[in-house]
Amino acid sequence: MLADRITCQEERCPVSEELLGSLYRADKGAFPAMLATLEPHDRALLALFCYPRSHLHALGLAIAATCDEGDLCTFGGRVGATLYATSREKPQVPPSPTHAVERRRITLATGQLRQMLPLDDEPDDAAPHDLAFAGGTA
Repeated sequence: MLADRITCQEERCPVSEELLGSLYRADKGAFPAMLATLEPHDRALLALFCYPRSHLHALGLAIAATCDEGDLCTFGGRVGATLYATSREKPQVPPSPTHAVERRRITLATGQLRQMLPLDDEPDDAAPHDLAFAGGTA
């Protein structure tokens, strides 16, 4: 029985890529109808295929929730039993972020930030101390 189990690296998806993609994109209303087209052992294999993959983890749990414990345990052993139990647990509500983690609100200024002075059109005559730097005498 242990020899029948396949490791995650060697394992191939038990359904076509098209069906897997459709299940991944399916809304909550179409999802159960799509799973109903699969045999119970195929659903169990698909749940065990999806569960250890981070991008398919939630899909694996949702599929496992439609499987029998016996099917998951037959094909997945202890992992199948854990998957069965986890899929039946109440979903955890993520904790609200702390004040330090929470994104800071953006505030906008309400008054004038800087007073702009008008520019003179005509340059001032050079001051005597400026001539000394330009090579002139004061």
